[in-house]
Amino acid sequence: MIFDSFERMVAFRYLRARRKEGFISVIAGFSLAGIGLGVATLIVVMAVMNGFRQELLGRILGINGHMGVYGIGAPITAFDPLSDAIRALPGVTKVIPTVEGQAFATSAGGGTGSLVRGVRAEDLLTRPIFQKNYRGNPQDFRGDDSIVLGYRLAEKLGVRVGDTVSLISPKGNATAFGTVPRVRGYRVVGTFNVGMFEYDSGFIFMPMEAAQTYFRLPDSVTQIEVFLDNPDKVPETRKAITALTGGDARIYDWMQANASFFNAIQVERNVMFLILTLIILVAAFNIISSLIMLVKDKGRDIAILRTMGATRGMILRIFFLSGASVGVVGTLCGTLLGVWFATHIEAIRQFIQSIIGRELFAAEIYFLTQLPARVDSGEVVTVVLMALGLSLGATIYPAWRAANLDPVEALRYE
Repeated sequence: MIFDSFERMVAFRYLRARRKEGFISVIAGFSLAGIGLGVATLIVVMAVMNGFRQELLGRILGINGHMGVYGIGAPITAFDPLSDAIRALPGVTKVIPTVEGQAFATSAGGGTGSLVRGVRAEDLLTRPIFQKNYRGNPQDFRGDDSIVLGYRLAEKLGVRVGDTVSLISPKGNATAFGTVPRVRGYRVVGTFNVGMFEYDSGFIFMPMEAAQTYFRLPDSVTQIEVFLDNPDKVPETRKAITALTGGDARIYDWMQANASFFNAIQVERNVMFLILTLIILVAAFNIISSLIMLVKDKGRDIAILRTMGATRGMILRIFFLSGASVGVVGTLCGTLLGVWFATHIEAIRQFIQSIIGRELFAAEIYFLTQLPARVDSGEVVTVVLMALGLSLGATIYPAWRAANLDPVEALRYE
């Protein structure tokens, strides 16, 4: 649709407020603000939901492998040959034999349950998430009496690097007087902070030989963690590992382990998208009402323009441009505001917290220590197109009504 200078001049003239206090009519202004806020809110919410998924997935897979290979009913004994065979599969980037068990960690400062994992030093400290967030001397993660704690767990127990933590195993030693819990003291040689509350407050790592001794699993492991270059390649790799083991292993991947969690995020994301789209829809109805009122108010002007030679097409384009400009400007302002807000959301959160003096994003509730946001250009384009489609569609009926106004009837009652 091509607009000439006359049509643009009349359309923008109709948008000017008659009174001096405003540049745009009140209803059109509310429509513009409604579309802008709706688009901005939708972009911010989608960015935060994407950020949550990306951050959680990155932190979960930074601690856990994409897949875990378990023995059926027993630990895995010949784990090194199996690890080498899995490591040779296409798409596999790292394979880590792991001894895993639960224990109660105690110190002079308190006690709490924890998940203990025994890994080789090179397997622990070569993980990117530990390289960035490890505190301590990596060379000390050796021997049979060293452990590494999550920093929140260390704070809960009141210990620092160099202090001792006692681990109590739920599987004790059988004696004539009953089962006596096994207790062993370990020296804290480091702490880690991966930014996820569940891991920082409940995980303990120790050398694999020490874990095998503590959990009484000599020359065996409980699982083999498998890391892939692409998390979405799990189904193909699962088939290859199943063929490799002849079906004598149980495979548990990250999709199964976190299915309910990520499905909940996806459902919330879809619901929020639908709810926030209603804001834009309400603003589009405001455009319809404002244009209908504008057509009614400008009935005499339309009749005069028709008698002076303006065609129905020209009238339709004038009012279409009047309504479309509100939608386009509102969508543009909302897009800029939403993208800016999403890219600076953590700084904005910190600023608001400093003013009100309250924490807006508790790590204990949301699992992460920072408010994540990732702007997806494809989603931004989708939101923009949807907002433009709704706002442009809202102008069709009022513009058609203006174009079909009978000039004789309009002038008769003036």
